[in-house]
Amino acid sequence: MTNTLSGGRAIETALAAGTPVAPPLPSRRKPTTRKRLATLGWYIGVILISVVTVAPLVWTISTSLKPATEILSGALNLIPANATLDNYLQVFEEVPFGRYFVNSLVLGIGGAATNIFFGALGGYALAKLQFTGRAAVFGVFLSSLMIPGIITMIPSFLILRSIPFAGGNDIFGQGGLGLINTYWAVIIPGAAGAFAVFFMKQFFETLPDELGEAARIDGASEFRIFAIIYFPLAKAGLAVLGIISFQAGWNNFLWPLIVLNSQDMMTVQVGLASFVNNYETAYGPLMAGTVIASLPVLLVFLFAQRYIIEGVAHVGSK
Repeated sequence: MTNTLSGGRAIETALAAGTPVAPPLPSRRKPTTRKRLATLGWYIGVILISVVTVAPLVWTISTSLKPATEILSGALNLIPANATLDNYLQVFEEVPFGRYFVNSLVLGIGGAATNIFFGALGGYALAKLQFTGRAAVFGVFLSSLMIPGIITMIPSFLILRSIPFAGGNDIFGQGGLGLINTYWAVIIPGAAGAFAVFFMKQFFETLPDELGEAARIDGASEFRIFAIIYFPLAKAGLAVLGIISFQAGWNNFLWPLIVLNSQDMMTVQVGLASFVNNYETAYGPLMAGTVIASLPVLLVFLFAQRYIIEGVAHVGSK
């Protein structure tokens, strides 16, 4: 009671003197036991998910630095007792891994470039052009996403082998290998993927139609409107699509294994399989090759993560 009276007199004195009085601070409520348990459970869940996600990568890097004897004797030791770089040297000595690396880069960059261009063209047409059957065409693209890729591999292989005047073929597509064992055999089937068209359609729909209408009034052609106006505005979406396409092309294993039968045309993912045979697995070189194969995708993601966030947020805000 005495403190209350003293506080009241202090306020009255301050008011009489014309001194501004700060409002009393609201009392902070202590977190309840239930809230503390919920926060603790959230942190435990995040830590467990982080460990499960990061542990395989840490184990891979650790194994790549171990000699063969240590890998077999203590596979679960994350810190190498005798760290060595011999596994990384062995990757390039046993197989032409440098050539595999170049092949994967060509296929990854080529696939990303074709998906960006043709995906943007198809997405722009479905988003901004009015033509009969547009909904049906878009439905076909969406339905094709539901078809497993393994089903179309044999027809795609036969078509690529029967391309006229390619790989020794005659006008009827007979007598040679067509596009088999070339970069085009990997790039062409996925040059205009259904996902690329769908993704860019959703992105172009977020851009205003008035830009294209104003350009048409000025007499611009449709391709000029696409190339000069809409294509530069879609750089965030194009960056995301390029990263996804590059990652898919870089990690592709089964299709290059089918259509590329020359040692000089093999990709990184196919080359890693050479360290596994029926009798033994060279875990050290295999893990070292895996680390090397992971670097390009990791670097692309680190440098382009801003565009990924911007593109996803742009499409999601529609």
